[in-house]
Amino acid sequence: MNDLMPWKECEQKFIRKVMVDPEKINSVVEMAKKRLRFVRSINVNKENVNFIFEGYYEVIKEILIAIMLKSGLRSQNHQCLFTFFHKKYGQDAEVNVIKQMNFLRNRLNYYGEEIELSYFQENYKSFEKIIKILLGVLK
Repeated sequence: MNDLMPWKECEQKFIRKVMVDPEKINSVVEMAKKRLRFVRSINVNKENVNFIFEGYYEVIKEILIAIMLKSGLRSQNHQCLFTFFHKKYGQDAEVNVIKQMNFLRNRLNYYGEEIELSYFQENYKSFEKIIKILLGVLK
C-alpha cells in the first residue's frame, strides 16, 4: 500500500476535526443507498457503463465520508479517505480496488477515457463486496 497518501500528510494538509453529527452521517448514508438502488436498477450496457461505474464509485466514496464523519473527521480529498480506511481497517485488496476505481473515474472525468463494459462486468461484484464491507463498518 505504498501508493497511498501518507496519513501524516493527510492530517497536516487535508483532514480537519468535526463534530460527530449522527443526522448528517445518516443523511450521507441514505443518499449512498438511494444511489446504489438506482445504479442497480439499470441494465448495464456499452452506452451507460460509464455512468453506472461512476455511480458505484460515488456510493463507495459517500460511505467512506460517513465512516470518517463517524470518527469526527472530514477529508478535503479522496486520497485521504482511502488512507484513513486502510489505516483504521486494513482491507488491502478492497483499498486497491477503490484506488483503481478512483484512477479510472478520474481518467473518465478529466480525459474522456471510457470504462470498458468487460471491465465493469468482471469487477462489479468486487464493488458490491466493498459496499457491503463499508456498510458493515458503519454499524
